[in-house]
Amino acid sequence: MSETILLALLLIPCLVVAIVFHEVAHGYVALLLGDPTAKEQRRLSLNPLRHVDPVGTLVVPGLLALTGGPIFGWAKPVPVLKQRLDNPRYGMMAVAAAGPGTNFVLALVGAVVLGLSLSLGMSLGYSDGGTPIIVNADGSLSLLATFGFFMVLVNVFLAVFNLLPIPPFDGSHIVEGLLPPRAARAYERLRPFGMLLFVGLIALTWLAPGLNLLGNTIGLPVAWAVDQYLAFADLIAR
Repeated sequence: MSETILLALLLIPCLVVAIVFHEVAHGYVALLLGDPTAKEQRRLSLNPLRHVDPVGTLVVPGLLALTGGPIFGWAKPVPVLKQRLDNPRYGMMAVAAAGPGTNFVLALVGAVVLGLSLSLGMSLGYSDGGTPIIVNADGSLSLLATFGFFMVLVNVFLAVFNLLPIPPFDGSHIVEGLLPPRAARAYERLRPFGMLLFVGLIALTWLAPGLNLLGNTIGLPVAWAVDQYLAFADLIAR
């Protein structure tokens, strides 16, 4: 079996788990805070088929990861109706924070798996496509350690990426809840244009790679967070 297929078999479950748990967390917290919409539409299930967008959940992030690009993706959004929440303003903040928060917890699980599977002689390496992997002393791919490493990378990136204050990402709902009511209403009116801004930013990363737009923005907190998880994995390995 080729290295590319092996990496895909390791990466795809990480992506699916990260995105599905992210979406279910939104719906479950919304249910706890008074909005049963996600439950009514059977979106609190961990069945990936209820959440996965074939292109956004599998194709796009998979290709990006295997070509050394930034790993991001999307699923079918879990429906949340702000008006049905007991406290719409702060409820939406909690619902939005639940997704990234769950990803940070999953990254911790990945760090534990990585730490328990590390052995003497393992080190960080790169696949032929530039994907970071964990290799044994003889240069062969360490499957379990690489799976744990992918869990850390994917979940940290997904969490930080979704905390961007650009509508419709989770960070925009948190910012909106922190703003004074008048400023929040003005900010909310920008929501229809958020996706256009996002697409423009992604296009800019491809058209002007020299700017290193993602690396100089979310790349910094992602790298810092990944380092903390890897340090924790190293403590477990000892």
